[in-house]
Amino acid sequence: MKSKDSLKVDLTSAIAVFLLSFSLQMFAADAPPKEALALQLPAPTLKGTPEDLPKGPNIEPLSDKPRPPFLAPRGVTNVALRRPVVSSVAPFSGELGQITDGKKEAFDYDAVEFKKGAQWVQVDLGDTYSIYAIAVWHDHRYIQVMHDVIVQVSDDPEFKANVQTLFNNDADNSSGLGAGADREYFETNQGKIIDAKGVKARYVRSHTRGGTSSALNCWQEIEVYALPVK
Repeated sequence: MKSKDSLKVDLTSAIAVFLLSFSLQMFAADAPPKEALALQLPAPTLKGTPEDLPKGPNIEPLSDKPRPPFLAPRGVTNVALRRPVVSSVAPFSGELGQITDGKKEAFDYDAVEFKKGAQWVQVDLGDTYSIYAIAVWHDHRYIQVMHDVIVQVSDDPEFKANVQTLFNNDADNSSGLGAGADREYFETNQGKIIDAKGVKARYVRSHTRGGTSSALNCWQEIEVYALPVK
């Protein structure tokens, strides 16, 4: 027969398990249902795949298979569409507004190009959102790898406080923002989807430092899929 102390311990444990189970059920009930993120993809580039593609342990192999669906909460929208953009330097080809205009085809007039070196562009979403996915197209006119792709968010337009890094493939810290553990990847018409996991922020900043086809920097489009903060 169990002692009174043992019975108290068993009862306490049972209550704790019940409360945890109830909390998890309530959290699941409050969480919005998820569905596949519906990106409007541009057409693939008409240029052929070069034979001397870069290789290495830090580069994702180029795949000809469709990307697995990215699940995001139902109701997310591209809150970056037609939002204002600023940059580290002025572009020498194209205009900053093109980076959020919804056009991302593999044409020269849809590309916004910047001088070489570490550069960034920044989107002001106009309000704080719960961000679930950031999709970036740098330059899929060519099958290439962009270097030092770093995506950060903040509620500070100067990115001096409350900065969160969501993606960083700068393995050697050549851009000075810290060494990243993510892998480099090939630019294609599918773009790159970055899982933001519901982070709350108003500003999105995207960095690069040239690519394998050119030392210049380029962006074609940035899309931010989010929900209003409750």
